[in-house]
This record gives sequence, C-alpha cells and structure tokens, in this order.
Amino acid sequence: MEAYLDNSATTRVLDCVKDVMVKTMTEDFGNPSSRHSKGLEAERYLKEAREAIAATMKVNEKEIFFTSGGTESNNWALIGAALANQRAGRHIITTSIEHAAVIQPLMFLEELGFRVTYLPVDRQGHISLEDLKAALCDDTILVSVMYVNNEIGAVEPIEEIGRLVKGCRSDILFHVDAIQAYGKYRIYPKRLGIDLLSVSGHKLHGPKGTGFLYVREKTKLKPLILGGGQQKGMRSGTDNVPGIAGLGMAAREAYRDYEEKVAHLYALKAHMMEGIRRLPDTQINNGEGEESAPHIVSVSFRGVRSEVLLHALEERGIYVSSGSACSSNKKLPVSTVLKEIHLEKELLETTLRFSFCEQTTMEEIDYCLEALEELLPVLRRYKRH
Repeated sequence: MEAYLDNSATTRVLDCVKDVMVKTMTEDFGNPSSRHSKGLEAERYLKEAREAIAATMKVNEKEIFFTSGGTESNNWALIGAALANQRAGRHIITTSIEHAAVIQPLMFLEELGFRVTYLPVDRQGHISLEDLKAALCDDTILVSVMYVNNEIGAVEPIEEIGRLVKGCRSDILFHVDAIQAYGKYRIYPKRLGIDLLSVSGHKLHGPKGTGFLYVREKTKLKPLILGGGQQKGMRSGTDNVPGIAGLGMAAREAYRDYEEKVAHLYALKAHMMEGIRRLPDTQINNGEGEESAPHIVSVSFRGVRSEVLLHALEERGIYVSSGSACSSNKKLPVSTVLKEIHLEKELLETTLRFSFCEQTTMEEIDYCLEALEELLPVLRRYKRH
C-alpha cells in the first residue's frame, strides 16, 4: 500500500486538468498573441480560465494575472508594490513565519533601503493584532501576511488584519500569500480588504509552474517581467496556454462540492491527531478548529531525527515532509517557523509534516499510524545504542 501524505508540497494533477492540457498542447496549440483562428482559439482558453478563477473569489476577471507560480506571484506583489509606491513611504510589515518566497524578496527590498518589521507569533503561529497596530506608521505602504502557514497550518486572522490595516489608512496595500489556503477556504478579497493575493497551481491539483496574482483594480504595481506586453503589459512573455487552462480547470474543481471536501479534510486531520496522541513521546504542533488549516498536521517525535523517520516511512510507501518542500532538499538551518513558535530545542530536528487532500483516505491515515507505532520504538532503541 502507498500513502501520499505530502500534499502541501504538491498534489496529483486531476484527470480533467491533464486532459485540457493535452488538448491545448496537441490540438488547440496556437499562440494567443496570433491574430488567426488558432490564436483566437488559444486566447479563449485564457479568458475561460481567468473567468473561472475570478468567479471563485467574486472579483473582476481583469484583476487576475497569470504567473509561473507562487514564488513569482509573491515576488511580483512585494517588489512591484514597493517600487510603485515608494514615494508614499518605505516601510513594510510582515510576519516572522512567512515562506522564503516572501522573506527573500523583502530582504532584497531592505538592501534597496526599505524598512521591514517582522511581527512575532505565539506558540500556535498567530500574530498579535496589537503588535500589528503598534507597527503601523505614517511610512507604512505594505502589509504582507500569509493566510495559512505551510509548515504548521496556522491560520492568520486575515479579515481582522484587513480591517485594521484599512482602518489605519486605506492606501496601505494588503498582500496575502494564499498558496496553502486557496481551495481550502472561500476567499473574497474585496470583503477581506486584500489588494494582492498569491496562488500556486500545483497545490490544488493543477500543473506545476502555474499560478496567479490577484491585483485589485487601481492598485499601483510595477511589472517585473518586461517584453512583449502580454497581460496588459503587466506580465510579459508568451502565455503558457496549457498551464493556464489546467490552472483554470483546477480552480473550478477546487470549489466543486467544497463543503464536502473540507469536511473530509477535517475528519482526516482529527483521525490523524487522535492516533498520534496514542503514540508515546510525541507532540502535535498545530492547533485545532478554525485557527488551524484542515489539511496540515505537524508532529515532533522525541528521540528520532525527522530525516531518519521520513526515510523509514518512505520504505513502506508513506510519503511525508520534514519541512517546506521548497527548501527541505537543501542543507539549511532548522526551520525558522519551529523556532519562532518556541518549539523545544531538542524537538526542532524531530518534526514531520503530514498533509492531506480530498483524495486522501482514512485507510492511508491508518496505514501511516500503524507504521509509526511499529517504527518509533525501533528507531529510538537504535538511537540510544
């Protein structure tokens, strides 16, 4: 048996997504910038994808811009917004547990002379609204807060943050990294005060190398990719028609039978956490209920290095993660997120992330729990010797 429990890293492409991508690569393969019928046919796929995505968020289709994924969307939102609005101020606020695709662009902006405030989080990974309120100042032009943390599933109070930011000054831009949230939550940017929102296709059963950035109408944003003037000159480059068509299909499917899918995720999570609690010397790092995402469980296994346990599970066909998939294959320091939630030092290198999708079954969870019950005592004895 196999149990793929690493859906926060990437998801399996849906059959309907694959089918539309194959069709646009082999039959309707025109360049949407061409003025003949093949080009117009390709352009129709872009329009339909943009309409499908906009409908899920109740926004205007003109506010959706396609990118190569979440990293580009985050980079563009932060650097493009900062450069476009720097005359109004050079102060940016974010959290201490953002993804590297947010932290590194902000470090780049600091090199250009921008000032960045990194808000601390509590043990559940949540920022304090009082800290945010205290950090806002006359020079603030941008606030960037992730919706769901990719490692521990912490859900930030996005609606309250949007209200606070816009209540302070309506011209402060609010960016949300929704890469782990889109498809798991109903997200309505206009209701939440969001000006910029990043999404990645491969987190919701779409193709890798695809994503979009929602840009509220009249938001000042400099383009980062220049050239042929595609997407109203805001993001040049020949449109990735197969990828965009697949992304649009994935977005449409993500919100089909939405309530049932989310209920299934919460049931999987509850079952997983119940089983973990029966195992000795384990600690669950994510919260429960609405303050924690339905698809992520973070667990520290005292006395067992995460890399050792990860590969022991892999030998049984169980696939999990020891952190963010964007960095876990590199020799980097221990997770900043785990440090920021003040996880015990001896647990920092013993933590695994289990993440689910609507295709995950209870049988897979049980198989994983059985494997953990067998492996942990053996690996702990091995370590002592």
